[in-house]
Amino acid sequence: MFESRLSRLVLSLALAAGALLGGCVVVPAAGPYRAAGPVMVAPPPPQGEVFGVAPGPGYFWIGGFWNWVGARHVWIAGRWEPGRPGQQGVPHHWQRDGAGWRASPGHWRGR
Repeated sequence: MFESRLSRLVLSLALAAGALLGGCVVVPAAGPYRAAGPVMVAPPPPQGEVFGVAPGPGYFWIGGFWNWVGARHVWIAGRWEPGRPGQQGVPHHWQRDGAGWRASPGHWRGR
């Protein structure tokens, strides 16, 4: 009898915890995180991405990149964006900065 009550209690607690956690929402930070100074850890090699066919004419593939978040590199997946007439996409890249590395965020540049 005690085991039956205990299992019902454990099941009830698990269901209640699941219901409460189901309401949690994680909101991503606005914009990319930029380290204040050089990052001392080199970014890993780029990950391979399969991007398929553009969703429409004039779309431009922006490849994924390693971003510095907290204290580690995190892969940011690539995405399709509509092209911008008269502008060229410049990809995100990392460059040496003394003994460390500094991110140069991707952007659009006039041709």
